[in-house]
Amino acid sequence: MIICFSLPILLRSPNMKIIKKSFGLILALTLSGSIYADTYPADVFFGDTHVHTGWSVDAGLDGAVKTPDEAYRLAIGEEVVSNTGLKVRLGRPYDWFMITDHSDAMGVINEVVAGNPEMLADSVVKGWGDALNSGNDEAAAAAKSELILMQSEERLPAVVTDPKWMKIAWEKTVEAAENYNKPGEFTTFIAFEWTVNADGGNNLHRNVIFRDGADRTKGTLPLTTFETQDPLDLWRWMAAYEKNTGGQVLAIPHNGNMSNGRMFEEQQFDGSAITKEWAELRANYEPLYELTQIKGQSESHPSLSPEDEFAAWDLWDRGNLAVKSKPEGSIPQEYWREALKSGLRLQKQLGVNPFRYGANAGSDEHTGLSAIEEDNFFGKFKTLEPSNQNRWGFSVIDGPTDSYIGWEQSSSGVMGVWAIENTREAIWDAMKRKETFATTGPRMKVRLFGGYDFSAKDAEGDVAMAGYSKGVPMGSQLAAAPEGKAPSLLVAAMKDPEGANLDRIQVVKGWVDASGAAHEKIYNVAWSGDRKVDSAGKLPAVGNTVNLKTAEYGNTIGASELSGVFIDPDFDAADSAVYYVRVLEIPTPRWTLYDKVRFDLTDMDPDVPLVHQERAFSSPIWYGAGA
Repeated sequence: MIICFSLPILLRSPNMKIIKKSFGLILALTLSGSIYADTYPADVFFGDTHVHTGWSVDAGLDGAVKTPDEAYRLAIGEEVVSNTGLKVRLGRPYDWFMITDHSDAMGVINEVVAGNPEMLADSVVKGWGDALNSGNDEAAAAAKSELILMQSEERLPAVVTDPKWMKIAWEKTVEAAENYNKPGEFTTFIAFEWTVNADGGNNLHRNVIFRDGADRTKGTLPLTTFETQDPLDLWRWMAAYEKNTGGQVLAIPHNGNMSNGRMFEEQQFDGSAITKEWAELRANYEPLYELTQIKGQSESHPSLSPEDEFAAWDLWDRGNLAVKSKPEGSIPQEYWREALKSGLRLQKQLGVNPFRYGANAGSDEHTGLSAIEEDNFFGKFKTLEPSNQNRWGFSVIDGPTDSYIGWEQSSSGVMGVWAIENTREAIWDAMKRKETFATTGPRMKVRLFGGYDFSAKDAEGDVAMAGYSKGVPMGSQLAAAPEGKAPSLLVAAMKDPEGANLDRIQVVKGWVDASGAAHEKIYNVAWSGDRKVDSAGKLPAVGNTVNLKTAEYGNTIGASELSGVFIDPDFDAADSAVYYVRVLEIPTPRWTLYDKVRFDLTDMDPDVPLVHQERAFSSPIWYGAGA
């Protein structure tokens, strides 16, 4: 293994053409089926793929009233008024954005608020309306939890499932996206959430994102789970959309930590055996996976990665969306790292890897306010906005025997996309090819390239030029290893210019050996300071500057930039492998600490976490026949 450091690294090199005569090469990348030659993505654009407004029935029932228009206004940097009357503005606007309101019962909450007599003739719906109009936050939150449970158990009132309420709401959603789409300045996507809560709350949700504009999408009503809960039907619906319109569409599964083992189960939804067609459709239409959001993380779990000192973070692992307890043995089918390893094995069996997922993060906030900065966090629901000064102890989701509590919310996440320009087409294409990375919120920049000829010198100059000219970017497949060579990874990270310094860069490797057994190992590749790795490969902690009395920290430790070249010391050309990068910041205040200081919360439970390490994850690079 080669470890090197470089300060500074040129992550923001100009979007230049490669000079073929001087370098003797033509760089060609396959992007969404087309050849994109002579240039490479030189900048990263940040956005949120998972945003609900008051038009989502659960959000609206909880009291959210923000519209898609207001959500977009906040995203571009304008000040808006929150659902509870607070003024809110983002510290920085987004580069791109989308509204993903639920397709199930789309438009219903608008009718309830408007007092539609047909809607309110149902006693259950009338009870929800009464709770919403009562002004009692606990009553509204309870109605929202009841709605989620009833939807998951397929016992919603018939009037709620009638598709006639959807058409107007969908058309207005499309129009809002088109109104705010400014190519080159701010990009919007037309999207919706397909919300499967199988078996009484097992989260198999997908955000469905179109590359297209209103000409193709306005007349295409979103698929609902009232029609089907089988993901195979969703992928076939997406294929039919592309065939019928000539458009393009992809889906991003939500974090699977609340699926009770169903997100990465190795069978079809109906229990039948996986087929090659099933695997091909999943791999084609789901290029990315949501690793982190308000409802915690789905990278890995301490029980799956006991040697990983950073696996126990933002855990929501007690049950599903109805807070029904997890069946024994379900956790391995809920986490990205385990799925990446399982995919290697499945490809050897099927000829296709159905779990070939790149890295995504989104907020999943239900306020219309994608405000997830730790010191500006507005919570998942209206009842969890900072106007509720004791929100740390307020229920997020209630179940029959358990609840998820306010402090468990993660102020997360954001996705970075390496694209040639800030346009709908370029960013969607980058998502499709997996040239993306997920962060818990900070806008750090992360690069990963794989090849066989990277050297320490490549990390000292133009990382992007070296990476694209001598290897492949994140999201790609490595060619077979030349005789006597192991994969080399060129990695680089730059801190959020308005955030904390970096602690370290790690390479996470998963592989499947000749017997089919799965393994994983984590390598520290670059780090700040003069710390030394011990004989077990562990690196001492970076330190902690957080002041628990003032919610302040200092960038007196850590590094602003890190880079290095990693050569796999455990490589076996016969094994299938997958590599991704994890970048950690130095410890910083969590939103709970900001609340504790801001509101002088002397009664906050001492077990509530107040400090954390923000992090980022690259999309993987795959190696071998099973990749």
